Amino acid sequence: MSEATASAITAVVAVAIFLRGISIYNRLAYLSKMKDEAWIGLDVQLKRRLSLIPNLVETVKGCAKHERETLERVTAARGTVSDAATQKARIEAENALSGTLEKLFAVSEAYPDLKANANFLELQRKLYSIENEIHMAQHYYNSSAREYNIWIQSFPAVLISRNLGYREAAIFEAGETQNPEAPPQTQQESQPS
Repeated sequence: MSEATASAITAVVAVAIFLRGISIYNRLAYLSKMKDEAWIGLDVQLKRRLSLIPNLVETVKGCAKHERETLERVTAARGTVSDAATQKARIEAENALSGTLEKLFAVSEAYPDLKANANFLELQRKLYSIENEIHMAQHYYNSSAREYNIWIQSFPAVLISRNLGYREAAIFEAGETQNPEAPPQTQQESQPS
């Protein structure tokens, strides 16, 4: 093999490696953006839920005066979400908030005045609707984050991703609500005809 042939082969291999590196980098950038956009969509739904909580707490306060501890837990959980500094901490705080909201709705069953309160029922319907949106956005985010995580850990992408600072994305494994698909029934709807 002549020196010119060896140089040509070396140049072709170097160009192929360079092009593969560009391809891997572009894929990393694309998956990172998709993951970030999915998080933004999920974040919007989580913020919508967060904005309903003060009205919900005030409504429950008026009808269920003996549930101060439950209301304080909901308010504290909401504050923890607002104070979360990292994505992982935010996910944990959102899961805790979901749990306290479930307890709040379970407690509300013991108060007929509250179950008949039109404002409470409307807030509850909105919250269930938002929960459905959260579940869809969560699914999309988790799919994007898993694809991103798999890619940054795959060879040869792992060689580039580590050097460029790509880190594994947190997965949002939220607890299930009791029945997010079914909005609560009003007393009129629940009575047999």
